[in-house]
Amino acid sequence: MSTNPPSNGQQEPLKAKDFATDQDVRWCPGCGDYSILKQVQTVFADLGLDRDNVAIVSGIGCSSRFPYYMETYGLHSIHGRAPAFASGLKLANPNLHVWVVTGDGDGLSIGGNHMLHALRRNLDINILLFNNQIYGLTKGQYSPTSELMKRTKSTPMGSIDYPVNPGAFALGAHASFVARSMDRDTKHLKEMLHRSHAHSGTSFLEIYQNCNIFNDGAFFAFTEKESKNDTCIFLEDGKPLVFGAERDKGIRIEGMTPQIVSLKEGQYTEADLWIHNEKDIFKATMLTHFFDDPREEGALPRPFGVLYAVERPTYESMMQTQLDKASERKADLDLMIAGPTTWQIK
Repeated sequence: MSTNPPSNGQQEPLKAKDFATDQDVRWCPGCGDYSILKQVQTVFADLGLDRDNVAIVSGIGCSSRFPYYMETYGLHSIHGRAPAFASGLKLANPNLHVWVVTGDGDGLSIGGNHMLHALRRNLDINILLFNNQIYGLTKGQYSPTSELMKRTKSTPMGSIDYPVNPGAFALGAHASFVARSMDRDTKHLKEMLHRSHAHSGTSFLEIYQNCNIFNDGAFFAFTEKESKNDTCIFLEDGKPLVFGAERDKGIRIEGMTPQIVSLKEGQYTEADLWIHNEKDIFKATMLTHFFDDPREEGALPRPFGVLYAVERPTYESMMQTQLDKASERKADLDLMIAGPTTWQIK
């Protein structure tokens, strides 16, 4: 996706504040959305995007206030339908940089079907899914990603719904780019936003986002300094899966089963470990299922970074090819009305 010079005849490079509106940001103090908003504004400025050529589309939920706070075009659409609106917008104007901002409730509950079809069609749009494992806007009901037996206002005895795994869902829908980051690691989040923008096709970036009012600490095992090194693996293409505060643990595959091994005793070295390959759909599928509760003994670390990324033709480019071919044909109205198959009755 190409970038454009600053709009409105500006000579100076845009800064993050140039993508901020004059609207009061109305999220709860301490909400992880503030961090994500700041990083998106910073990345857009770094990319030198033309504000007149960017559109933010959202549905319903706390995350869906996003368009009000971005000095770009924006559309606050209806519950779960942001991917559908974004698809139509991209097809109508393929030159737009279209970003979808959604949440685990908006995007994976009422909007799950729209999300699935957007991912499989592979339009050149970017989807940011803020996952806080709760319904925040409606005050603390369990969401599609809430853990099993989660006690909330709507599940006082604990949720008996098995949670949706966003990464596995995206791969199952044949997404061409699947990544994960977190609100509290701003450097990593910026890197993933840059990778999402650079991808030609639909990018799906799940962002762990803390709701400090209704689900505080849901991801602290992965985001906090004391535990992060032992619960997270930060993926790098072509590099072994190593983790730990002293980088003394790794993941190797025994048969078809990933296992944690120690690099201390000398039995294993980095040469024995799983090497990450962003284009390997089978290993990416395994990575999405590194979904253990980090409090359990022997739990696999949670992967962050680009799990899967491949290039394939975008929906809008293929549609344009068909339109070009159709326009080259001489139209015969009678033939168009009759269709390709007719019968002559004697």
